[in-house]
Amino acid sequence: MALRIRLARGGTKKRPHYNIVIADSRNPRDGRFIEKIGFYNPLLPSDHADRLKLNLESAKEWIGKGAVASDRVHKFLANAGLVKARVHNNPQKAQPKKKAQERAAAAAAAAAKPAEEAPAA
Repeated sequence: MALRIRLARGGTKKRPHYNIVIADSRNPRDGRFIEKIGFYNPLLPSDHADRLKLNLESAKEWIGKGAVASDRVHKFLANAGLVKARVHNNPQKAQPKKKAQERAAAAAAAAAKPAEEAPAA
Protein backbone atom coordinates (compact mmCIF):
# COMPACT_ATOMS: atom_id res chain seq x y z
CA MET A 1 0.00 0.00 0.00
CA ALA A 2 1.38 3.42 -0.99
CA LEU A 3 0.85 5.67 2.00
CA ARG A 4 0.71 9.45 1.73
CA ILE A 5 0.60 12.15 4.36
CA ARG A 6 -1.56 14.78 2.72
CA LEU A 7 -4.21 17.44 3.14
CA ALA A 8 -7.92 16.60 2.96
CA ARG A 9 -10.05 19.68 2.27
CA GLY A 10 -13.04 20.58 4.38
CA GLY A 11 -15.11 23.68 4.91
CA THR A 12 -17.42 25.60 2.66
CA LYS A 13 -16.89 27.41 -0.59
CA LYS A 14 -14.06 29.98 -0.25
CA ARG A 15 -13.64 29.09 3.46
CA PRO A 16 -11.31 26.07 3.40
CA HIS A 17 -9.70 24.20 6.22
CA TYR A 18 -7.64 21.07 5.84
CA ASN A 19 -7.15 17.90 7.85
CA ILE A 20 -3.67 16.38 7.70
CA VAL A 21 -4.31 12.68 7.15
CA ILE A 22 -2.57 9.40 6.42
CA ALA A 23 -4.23 7.86 3.37
CA ASP A 24 -3.67 5.36 0.62
CA SER A 25 -2.48 7.31 -2.41
CA ARG A 26 -5.15 5.65 -4.57
CA ASN A 27 -8.01 7.04 -2.47
CA PRO A 28 -9.63 10.38 -3.39
CA ARG A 29 -8.32 13.57 -1.78
CA ASP A 30 -11.29 13.96 0.55
CA GLY A 31 -12.09 10.25 0.68
CA ARG A 32 -11.24 7.46 3.07
CA PHE A 33 -8.18 7.89 5.27
CA ILE A 34 -6.38 5.78 7.85
CA GLU A 35 -5.63 8.34 10.54
CA LYS A 36 -6.01 12.07 11.12
CA ILE A 37 -2.79 13.54 12.56
CA GLY A 38 -3.56 17.26 12.49
CA PHE A 39 -5.22 20.19 10.79
CA TYR A 40 -4.30 23.36 8.89
CA ASN A 41 -6.37 26.54 8.59
CA PRO A 42 -4.91 28.84 5.90
CA LEU A 43 -7.35 31.65 6.71
CA LEU A 44 -5.70 32.41 10.04
CA PRO A 45 -2.61 34.67 10.23
CA SER A 46 0.71 32.85 9.91
CA ASP A 47 1.68 33.58 13.54
CA HIS A 48 -1.65 32.36 15.00
CA ALA A 49 -1.36 29.34 17.29
CA ASP A 50 -4.35 27.51 15.73
CA ARG A 51 -3.20 27.83 12.11
CA LEU A 52 -1.40 24.47 12.20
CA LYS A 53 -1.70 21.61 14.66
CA LEU A 54 0.28 18.47 13.93
CA ASN A 55 0.95 15.33 15.98
CA LEU A 56 4.68 14.95 15.32
CA GLU A 57 4.97 11.58 17.07
CA SER A 58 2.35 10.04 14.76
CA ALA A 59 3.93 11.66 11.71
CA LYS A 60 7.35 10.28 12.65
CA GLU A 61 5.85 6.82 13.19
CA TRP A 62 4.12 6.84 9.78
CA ILE A 63 7.23 8.11 7.99
CA GLY A 64 9.06 5.18 9.57
CA LYS A 65 6.43 2.88 8.05
CA GLY A 66 7.08 4.33 4.58
CA ALA A 67 4.52 7.13 4.26
CA VAL A 68 5.56 9.96 1.91
CA ALA A 69 4.42 13.52 2.58
CA SER A 70 2.92 15.78 -0.07
CA ASP A 71 4.81 19.01 -0.88
CA ARG A 72 2.83 21.22 1.52
CA VAL A 73 2.88 18.71 4.37
CA HIS A 74 6.60 18.10 3.79
CA LYS A 75 7.13 21.84 4.27
CA PHE A 76 5.21 21.69 7.57
CA LEU A 77 7.29 18.73 8.74
CA ALA A 78 10.53 20.47 7.71
CA ASN A 79 9.57 23.59 9.66
CA ALA A 80 8.96 21.37 12.69
CA GLY A 81 12.42 19.82 12.25
CA LEU A 82 11.15 16.30 11.56
CA VAL A 83 12.49 15.97 7.99
CA LYS A 84 15.06 17.73 5.86
CA ALA A 85 13.68 20.53 3.67
CA ARG A 86 13.53 19.95 -0.07
CA VAL A 87 15.63 22.25 -2.21
CA HIS A 88 14.04 23.28 -5.47
CA ASN A 89 16.23 24.70 -8.21
CA ASN A 90 15.07 25.64 -11.68
CA PRO A 91 17.60 28.11 -13.12
CA GLN A 92 15.79 28.16 -16.48
CA LYS A 93 12.67 29.68 -14.89
CA ALA A 94 14.48 32.86 -13.83
CA GLN A 95 15.92 33.60 -17.26
CA PRO A 96 14.14 36.13 -19.49
CA LYS A 97 12.19 34.76 -22.43
CA LYS A 98 13.17 35.23 -26.09
CA LYS A 99 11.50 38.61 -26.72
CA ALA A 100 12.83 40.08 -23.48
CA GLN A 101 16.35 38.97 -24.43
CA GLU A 102 15.96 40.62 -27.85
CA ARG A 103 14.78 43.90 -26.23
CA ALA A 104 17.71 43.81 -23.78
CA ALA A 105 20.17 43.23 -26.62
CA ALA A 106 18.65 46.11 -28.61
CA ALA A 107 18.81 48.41 -25.58
CA ALA A 108 22.44 47.47 -24.95
CA ALA A 109 23.30 48.16 -28.60
CA ALA A 110 21.52 51.52 -28.48
CA ALA A 111 23.36 52.45 -25.27
CA ALA A 112 26.72 51.46 -26.76
CA LYS A 113 26.23 53.48 -29.96
CA PRO A 114 25.94 56.96 -28.29
CA ALA A 115 28.86 56.10 -26.01
CA GLU A 116 31.05 55.54 -29.10
CA GLU A 117 30.03 58.85 -30.66
CA ALA A 118 30.54 60.97 -27.52
CA PRO A 119 34.40 60.72 -27.31
CA ALA A 120 34.71 61.48 -31.05
CA ALA A 121 32.97 64.87 -30.69
